[in-house]
Amino acid sequence: MKFGTFYEHQLPRPWRAGAELKLIQDALDQVELADRIGIDHMWEVEHHFLEEYAHSSAPEIFLAAASQRTKRIRLGHGIVLLPTAYNHPARVAERIATLDLVSNGRVEFGTGESSAEVELGGFNVARSEKRAMWLEALEAICRMFVEEPFKGHQGKYFSMPERNVVPKPMQHPHPPLWVACSQRETIRLAARLGLGALSFAFVSPDEARFWVDDYYATLANECVPIGYAVNPNIAFVTGFMCDRDAAKARSMGEDGLKFFAHALGHYYVFGQHQPGATDIWANYRENPIDLGMVGAESACIGTPDEIRTKLRNFEEAGVDQVIFVSQAGNNRHEDICSSLDLFGRDVIGDFKEREEKRAVEKAERMTPIVEHAMRRKCPLETPVRDGATIIRAVMTP
Repeated sequence: MKFGTFYEHQLPRPWRAGAELKLIQDALDQVELADRIGIDHMWEVEHHFLEEYAHSSAPEIFLAAASQRTKRIRLGHGIVLLPTAYNHPARVAERIATLDLVSNGRVEFGTGESSAEVELGGFNVARSEKRAMWLEALEAICRMFVEEPFKGHQGKYFSMPERNVVPKPMQHPHPPLWVACSQRETIRLAARLGLGALSFAFVSPDEARFWVDDYYATLANECVPIGYAVNPNIAFVTGFMCDRDAAKARSMGEDGLKFFAHALGHYYVFGQHQPGATDIWANYRENPIDLGMVGAESACIGTPDEIRTKLRNFEEAGVDQVIFVSQAGNNRHEDICSSLDLFGRDVIGDFKEREEKRAVEKAERMTPIVEHAMRRKCPLETPVRDGATIIRAVMTP
């Protein structure tokens, strides 16, 4: 099993001068430490206008900075918002390819739609059409990665003439593709499209087992890849904080995880938000949330031995990657770093030994399944070079 870290860039009120600067610089330090101890992935969200919950509106810039502070950790967009009002598909393809080049081929390309009204309304994205927007954009972006030139697109949500989208990514045919999932039906959709499933639902290992079985059964029987390679992986997030004293670990991490759940609920379930005025942290303090809403029984908050046991349960359930949420609420940078350091020294080695063997066995098992899925996909057409597309330069007056 592999491990990842997850960043929303949470910043509860009150906001002091320099708070956002410290937030970003601390996160870069944490990613550098994660790389050094052997964490496999780091994931960075894209959200807009979600005050306190996520100050991460330009993940491509943060990931580019992280690429120059690290050597081996995979750099994950978790996720890029693909409705075209957020990001034009050609600009996404260009940014992903460029990041892949500056990182020497370490990009993981996660995508999604968003569902917070604050975001959707801010960009005038219709809730009823966001899934179709995502699907149309992702299919076109995958073609942009591989077609020379991109033959163009005439669709419901965006149109574009023939152009050669450059640069091309280092990874061939493109970086691994993922999609954000919070429900089992989206897990199945990921499998049908040959995408890795980034599950942001806090579930127990027993629940995860059902999702894993669903995912791999659907992939084997129904997958028609939307891209030009299949990424057969499923990842789950969980809370994280590690200390040799269990009570101290809980004091370091539980409050941040509770705020994470409260702020999530505020924007996605029950909140009423006034931009620039609503104080989510104060509301949370007045109405503390039950930690059970974020899978307290499976959260990796505790001693190295306690965390090892919980992770083995996920491993036995067939989970490919566990992603740690520790940058949450007012969790301290020093506590996050000490937790990662202890995890690296006392826990990660146990799983690394088994992961090498598991990866080989999985590759052997998945090869015929992936080959069969790729045969279901229509082959890539070679552009007909008939000279029809000629773009004449125009001198600017």
